[in-house]
Amino acid sequence: MKIAIVQFPGSNCERESILAIKRAGMEPVEFLWNEPADKLQACNGYFLVGGFAYEDRSRAGIIASLDSVMRIIREESEKGKPVLGICNGAQILVETGLVPSLKDYRVGMALATNRRVKDGHVLGTGYYNAWANVQLTAPSERNAFTRHLEPDQWMTIPIAHAEGRFMMPSELLDELRTNDQTVFRYCDDTGNTSSEFPINPNGSMDNLAAVCNPTGNVLAMMPHPERTTNGDPIFTSMRDYIKDNTKITVSSLSFKPPNVSLSNYIPQESSIELLVDLIITDNEAVSVENALRQLGLSVTITRQTHWEVVAQPGTNNNLREKIISTGELFNSNKEILTVSKPKENATTLLVRYKDDIEGQHKCEALKNWFHIDGIHEIKRGVLWTITSNDNHLEEVVNKVLDTHILYNPYSHNCFYYG
Repeated sequence: MKIAIVQFPGSNCERESILAIKRAGMEPVEFLWNEPADKLQACNGYFLVGGFAYEDRSRAGIIASLDSVMRIIREESEKGKPVLGICNGAQILVETGLVPSLKDYRVGMALATNRRVKDGHVLGTGYYNAWANVQLTAPSERNAFTRHLEPDQWMTIPIAHAEGRFMMPSELLDELRTNDQTVFRYCDDTGNTSSEFPINPNGSMDNLAAVCNPTGNVLAMMPHPERTTNGDPIFTSMRDYIKDNTKITVSSLSFKPPNVSLSNYIPQESSIELLVDLIITDNEAVSVENALRQLGLSVTITRQTHWEVVAQPGTNNNLREKIISTGELFNSNKEILTVSKPKENATTLLVRYKDDIEGQHKCEALKNWFHIDGIHEIKRGVLWTITSNDNHLEEVVNKVLDTHILYNPYSHNCFYYG
């Protein structure tokens, strides 16, 4: 019984992953993204491991999700083979649409930047590494990975991620609950749930730690069951699912993602815009460009950081200079302030996180640490400029948007800029 450990550039095939599969009596097969497809197709199941595939450029999991190897895994999953994605692997499954598996695999959710909240205050964002309790909140036989657990049973296993906060429309969440696809939730030591940190370690909607597809053979899970024997039931359940040739028959999801139409960016009154360029090579833009070219799109991609500082009414004119002098919004060792320059046959998009925690933190820092008065709000975004290398700009931009490589509509807002 062979389980492919699928690795992309930057993924971690840790010793723990291999041992977890071996402890369950299965044979681990290390598979690199550029190996022959028949090696992958010969396996009985798949384990997409954690790490930083393609260094999480643009955002975690998105570039790997567009790799041709994921089309093979999708085809194998349609045969009923189990696919387990842990941490970065979960992010890849969400970005491919394999989870939650809407019609035509349209993207239905996001795994956004962590947000640790207690008593209404954001205590921190980004990477967090700790132990957490995850409770089974679906029937044990509902999917391929929990048949050796009892409903409401919880495991204490490690978490280690920066972008693990499940976000989705409430209508989809309701349907996932009804369909028993909300497999694990974070809980405390007595099995009770709370949206507060540290019980909910990343601010995930409904305390979600793992979600499966309707047929139960694909699971996107943020915590790491492979790093402790506490998580062994995940792998022994996977083994028996394969051994028994199990089939789970359930209804498909009816949720239809809303169509997203982009509006033009209009800065607020009394706002200051700061555009920041990298002095060094922008590897993130290079990776996005290469991924799009692999999909047959002849484009050039550039990227800038965009700050919008909204001033309070009556603020004096030297606010811009005060903010720049702090060095808080850009690193002068590798970044430089610039201006927007229209490019021929190009479109620029402004992408922002919906809740923009980084902008809020910078606002508080400038007010409280540097004692700069007159700031009402700060918003951070990224300007992506898409230059078409042929004469079909509108068509090319629409195809780029269809990949979701620049933003996820459930965690980001996107505008036409300029």
